Amino acid sequence: MRTRLLLIGLALGTAVPGLAQMPAAGSRPAADTARDADRKPAEMVAFAGIKRGDKVADVIPGGGYFTRVFSQAVGSKGQVFAVVPAALAARNPKAADAVNAIAADPAYKNVSVAVVAFSAVPMPGLLDVAWTSQNYHDMYNNDPQVAATFAADMFKALKPGGHFIVVDHAAAAGTDIAAAKALHRIDPALVKAQVVAAGFVFEGESKAVANPADPHDKPVFDPSIRGHTDQFALKFRKPG
Repeated sequence: MRTRLLLIGLALGTAVPGLAQMPAAGSRPAADTARDADRKPAEMVAFAGIKRGDKVADVIPGGGYFTRVFSQAVGSKGQVFAVVPAALAARNPKAADAVNAIAADPAYKNVSVAVVAFSAVPMPGLLDVAWTSQNYHDMYNNDPQVAATFAADMFKALKPGGHFIVVDHAAAAGTDIAAAKALHRIDPALVKAQVVAAGFVFEGESKAVANPADPHDKPVFDPSIRGHTDQFALKFRKPG
């Protein structure tokens, strides 16, 4: 019943008890709303515990799908920082274009764009939530130490009691880095180990974006599975 209420609330853009209000359908582009069935924005906002007035960092936001969702969820008294890594922007000068367009839209005036190193995320020690979706595997597969440093930077960025959310494409348990590189996936156990080592406490996992039918043996860009991969959503808390 709760899942049905969440989906109804998302479709209508109305408040659902216990859930921050989601964007009205007309305030988000059709390309975003078409992905809602797979990305489960209402469930993800509820899982992350994002509420009115929160300060949220959407780290490596891509086209800004969740940037828009979080903007509406935190409301006029909240803030959303779309954090584009400076190193990425150096390689691709257009990397921040999509989120810059969102920040320029009056409907999303609580959004700011920060093109910075991970160690320079805005409002360090004051953020309520740091979020990254479908990015951790890239950092880990490039160099596990890069991912470990990223987790440590998010620990510093959050306030005591703040939450770090990692959503990513699941690899089969025990998958090594070579296989993960080829498939653009990661074993969630690797993420848990690194993030806990950075000082976080593991709080739980959402199965909202899981797909047990995914055989985990194809790259995430394979047409047979793209957009429908088995994903995990992990929630970590900074003690205090």
